[in-house]
Amino acid sequence: EVQLQASGGGLVQAGASLRLACATSGFFFDDYVIGWFRQAPGKEREGVSCIDRTGTSTTYGDHVKGRFTGSRDNAKNTVYLQMNGLKPEDTAVYYCAAIRFTSCFGFPLYEPNYWGQGTQVTVSS
Repeated sequence: EVQLQASGGGLVQAGASLRLACATSGFFFDDYVIGWFRQAPGKEREGVSCIDRTGTSTTYGDHVKGRFTGSRDNAKNTVYLQMNGLKPEDTAVYYCAAIRFTSCFGFPLYEPNYWGQGTQVTVSS
């Protein structure tokens, strides 16, 4: 059974940091790039970041560049998203997703193969 378990969300004040984790199982982790997406109430889903299969290359949405940092631990089949300088507009449910592709090129245009459940991030002003 494929599982992507996102965790680490919470309620924080503007300027604070959170670290999301996405623990995966049930598929060959090394063959997938992992993306983070978010969706706020009443808004469309948007791509936040993507990390390639080896963790050496990461792509970020313009709205989070310079504040968010992605990483992965292939030994643990886990991906992380360090979020610094959080803003109220970062409030959303954050999802991780696995995409069987060779790189993050074109992210977030292609549909993931697997989705995890979301974790809520709320940033108060």
